Amino acid sequence: MTREPRLEIEYCTQCRWLLRAAWTAQELLTTFALRLGEVALIPGTGGVFDVRLDGETIWSRASQGHPELTELKQLVRDRIAPDMSLGHSDKR
Repeated sequence: MTREPRLEIEYCTQCRWLLRAAWTAQELLTTFALRLGEVALIPGTGGVFDVRLDGETIWSRASQGHPELTELKQLVRDRIAPDMSLGHSDKR
């Protein structure tokens, strides 16, 4: 059973980015505790570090570099909880 919204983080196993992906997932789950249905870590190759929300890519390392957590939180918030304050991470 898939819970929505579903956030996916596809990371490169060759680059050993599992810890980066897990840390990003933990931070997003902490920030959006009851607003995210699930977070999936998806192993990949070729330098991939993509973040998708309900199938839509909201960040791709190939074109944007690694995300700053503040910016990633804002992108997720704007899609799933636009009225939510991110406190010190908030800059609209």
